[in-house]
Amino acid sequence: MPVASSLVIRPLRAADRPDWAVLWTGYLDFYETTVTEAVYDSTFARLLGDDPRDLNCLVAQRDGRLVGLAHYLFHRHAWKIEDVCYLQDLYARPEARNSGIGRALIEAVYAAADANGTPTVYWLTQDFNETARRLYDRIGKVTPFIRYSRP
Repeated sequence: MPVASSLVIRPLRAADRPDWAVLWTGYLDFYETTVTEAVYDSTFARLLGDDPRDLNCLVAQRDGRLVGLAHYLFHRHAWKIEDVCYLQDLYARPEARNSGIGRALIEAVYAAADANGTPTVYWLTQDFNETARRLYDRIGKVTPFIRYSRP
């Protein structure tokens, strides 16, 4: 699905593994975390898998080069009959930011959710991620929920 003259949003392909790994490493670096090579292998396999519980991935490609990614999944929700969509990871290369890539990826996830009959799409970000939050404030709605996790 073309978004701009040189930007294409498309599903991840097996041949994208090296470029995807660079993008996902950049994402993990931003959040000051790392994962093992086994997690890279498992995540990539899930992104290409056909289990309905698997993650999905859309990539942004500009001039033949991957410049962004979005990982998302559909899951059940106790308050709804239909599934909901969780946008787990969103990343654009630093040099490609502020060029519409994040917005294009989110809108493509919205379209995938619509095609799946899934009206609810949600995501999380850290409060210090001010650049991304400026975009999110324009295309999403901030909620009052505070996330907790097991220590």
